[in-house]
This record gives sequence, structure tokens and C-alpha cells, in this order.
Amino acid sequence: MNGSPHDGTPRGPIIVTAELGHADQRWADRLRARYFPPERNRVHAHVTLFRHLPPSLADELAGQLAALAQSPPPDASIVGPYSLGQGVAIALHSADLLAMRERLAERFASLLTPQDQSVPRLHITIQNKVRPDVAHATLAALRDEIRPRPIAIAALASWAYCGGAWSLIRRHPFRG
Repeated sequence: MNGSPHDGTPRGPIIVTAELGHADQRWADRLRARYFPPERNRVHAHVTLFRHLPPSLADELAGQLAALAQSPPPDASIVGPYSLGQGVAIALHSADLLAMRERLAERFASLLTPQDQSVPRLHITIQNKVRPDVAHATLAALRDEIRPRPIAIAALASWAYCGGAWSLIRRHPFRG
């Protein structure tokens, strides 16, 4: 997730994310910097909506994301940290964001992978692929630190997966 625009049609799968507001982005990125293994921390904090859309959808997807971004930013809130087994995520609640995702899922239903066919548990991954004891210690620390509160969702974005790194295709800030 280097933030530089991707040139041309992506070659790898497209990832769709919800991007956090500026202050919440800084907060979540600081948590990732503290807990994510540095050699694996290649992307900024984000909320994944789709993990693997076909690259041929880039233009149509951009139109759909732009249309969704004409609405007000979705209401969202932090629920709290939870275990990923070998990591920790912060669960989010957002009926608005799930409704937007559902519209996209219906539009592209025949092209979704089995993982993207399922309704996701909205979250921000703070740590991944660590030993279970390390993840357990992180979860205990974050349970003391993180409380339920609103969180800002600023944009929808599409990314080209480039073998570990992500390259921005388009970012669609909410305007409503």
C-alpha cells in the first residue's frame, strides 16, 4: 500500500478497502507499527471489504465506488479487540458500510471468490502471523487500551495486489 496511483489495468487481484479518517488512520497505523511484525507490515491500517476481485473489473468498480462515495460517510464504531489466533484485530460495527459492501457484492456476485461471498467481520488488523503467546499478550494490552467509540470512515479505495505490496488504483472520498 504505497499510495502511489497504479498505471493501467491491474495484473493482480483487486482489493477494496474502507479508509479511515486522518486522526483514526494515524492512531491505527501507530498500533500496527507497535505490534505488527515489521517485515510484514507493508500496508497502512484499513478495513478490507473485498480481498480478490478480478482485475478486469477496475473501471466498472471505480464507477460503483464513486457512486457510493457520493453519500455521507458511513457511521462506524470500534467494538473492541479480538484474537485472530496468531494476531489481533479491532472489530468495527457499521451497518452503513456493510450495506455499501452488499450493493457491490450483489453487482459482482458471479465474480466473487468463496471468501468474498461471505459477509465480512469488519475489522482493522493490528497484528498478524506471530506466535500465539505474543498475540495473547497483545490482546491483553489492547483490551486495557481500546474502548468502544466512533471511528471515521473517509473513503473507499481499490488496490492492485502486487505480490505483497499494494498499489493504489483509485481512492473515492465520501462527499455527502
